[in-house]
Amino acid sequence: MGFEGSDDAAVVQLTDTLAAVLTIDFITPVVDDPFAFGTIAAANALSDVFAMGGEAKSALNVLAWDKCNVDQACVQEILRGGLSKINEAGAALVGGHSVADKEQKYGLSVMGLVNPQRIWRNNTPQIGDSLLLTKPLGSGILSTALKRGKASASEIDEVTRVMSTLNLYAARVMQGFGVHACTDITGFGLVGHAFEMAGGAGGICALNIDTSAVPLMGGVKERLAGGILPGGSSANRESLGKHVGIQGENAQAYANIFFDAQTSGGLLFALPQDQAPKALEALRKEGIAGACIGDVTQRKTWAITLG
Repeated sequence: MGFEGSDDAAVVQLTDTLAAVLTIDFITPVVDDPFAFGTIAAANALSDVFAMGGEAKSALNVLAWDKCNVDQACVQEILRGGLSKINEAGAALVGGHSVADKEQKYGLSVMGLVNPQRIWRNNTPQIGDSLLLTKPLGSGILSTALKRGKASASEIDEVTRVMSTLNLYAARVMQGFGVHACTDITGFGLVGHAFEMAGGAGGICALNIDTSAVPLMGGVKERLAGGILPGGSSANRESLGKHVGIQGENAQAYANIFFDAQTSGGLLFALPQDQAPKALEALRKEGIAGACIGDVTQRKTWAITLG
């Protein structure tokens, strides 16, 4: 696949009609409940296969165990949570590896399969495409609020549910449409992954995002107004700001949300404009609250415009 596109996973062609999708991801805890942490970490790792248009087939556990602060029963719950999502994805847990560490970490190395002719790249949108997003933003801000003891019970429930949801279902729905590009929204935030989709600094496409159309988790604006923002989100804005035009009152007031570093965020699709309404309808029939958040145009000044 090459490195120029920063694709979500590696792809190794096996035959004319079959390729392996390979990825690894692990994270530190973002919620207090160990089972929920396991589900989130697994969903986050599995997502890269779905973002390439593949189906997950096997997974290996990757565990760093903070034995001084996390007991064996807690680790078993983390692994049980991860296994629940591996099973839900239709994959097999085939082993793994653990090490002692001063900070708890968990994730997966995942292998999936895809038809080489149906791979979704992350940087191949076409001018005129619509942009569809399948999960609300805000996991970075809300998980930081949780760590600081400032998240409400409803906020914790929502962010846990969203991060634990597999992107498998959205990907399966979108297999029925003419997807030109796809990526999942994780550590670089919506803006960072949109920038990759636009082809980076040297691309010819611009992604125009209607910030008022972007779905947000409950409480995100209030927590941001209270000064809660992850360090990774600030770093995203610092590194990407020169490529982004911020226009309009809503975009200026809440710009940091769109740079917010996400964990197990949704899929961002670029597809033909005339297919977007039917794609949204199909997603919603499956209980997926997708939203059309913008479009792709010829680049003039900015790679990304927040309006």
